Amino acid sequence: MNYANQFFFGIYPYIALSIFFLGSLIRFDREQYTWKSDSSQLLHRGSLRLGNTLFHIGIIGLFFGHMVGLLTPVVVWDTLGVSHGAKQIFAMAAGGVMGSMCLVGLLILLGRRFSSDRLLRVTTAKDKVLLVWILGALLLGLSTIFVSASHTDGHMMVQLMTWAQHVITLRGDAASFIEDAPLLFKLHLFMGMTLFVIFPFTRLVHVWSGFASVGYLARAYQLVRPR
Repeated sequence: MNYANQFFFGIYPYIALSIFFLGSLIRFDREQYTWKSDSSQLLHRGSLRLGNTLFHIGIIGLFFGHMVGLLTPVVVWDTLGVSHGAKQIFAMAAGGVMGSMCLVGLLILLGRRFSSDRLLRVTTAKDKVLLVWILGALLLGLSTIFVSASHTDGHMMVQLMTWAQHVITLRGDAASFIEDAPLLFKLHLFMGMTLFVIFPFTRLVHVWSGFASVGYLARAYQLVRPR
């Protein structure tokens, strides 16, 4: 069990990140015509706007919430006077709200996609794997809220933070901090890390373009004149 824990939470994170960055770079270099979100709006509008809005607000909130929550050093929260218990309760509340929005949006999009013959015809195997994987990771993440509610002292949250920060800073003892974590947390972490593995091979690559579009804020105005 120690070997499995060391592999999945001490080695696998680096495998996932390597595939994430190198795979995205290679795809952008060799297959730029596939670098798109494959919008299906023209095929079937339906409840796209509602589902799309809820899903994206939820998943963006979850992404940045996880990033800030896991990667902000504990000493910063201690300096600000935020107790571990208070941070955990806030994380549970914020994660519950954003996770629920994302789940509702995803279910709307899934229902729309799998109830339309036209959409099913253009839905690839990669799309199906991606949607099911996101749904699984999301359900596991929401389930951890109920486990966390039984111990709100923040200890497990600090362990997860320490694990993530030790992974990012390339320290070899990262896996030891979550060796005794509940299985539900470990499954959620595995599902989340594996999203980075499948990222370069799916439509998720359009996320990079979303971040790059921030550059338009600093671009000079374009003046358009009619003929």
